[in-house]
Amino acid sequence: MAQPPRDEKPHVFDNPRNVKRMIWLLLICCVVLFGLDAVIHRHAYHPWEHLFGFYAVYGFVACVLLVLIAKQMRKVLMRGEDHYDG
Repeated sequence: MAQPPRDEKPHVFDNPRNVKRMIWLLLICCVVLFGLDAVIHRHAYHPWEHLFGFYAVYGFVACVLLVLIAKQMRKVLMRGEDHYDG
């Protein structure tokens, strides 16, 4: 890992140990929230909202679809490296 210049203060995420801690913290939060889904009563409007873990699955599928759509949009919207060279 490259050292930052002496005049620049190191960022908190420059240390790999802090990155691993953050990943574990996010994973624990996800597991706790998924577990709370069984306990907390929701006022659902549609029957499928009562399924256990519906919002977790819905969010995951939505994120995956966003990535897949963005990959396809990149093919349409991306310009060549020499676009502005004239």
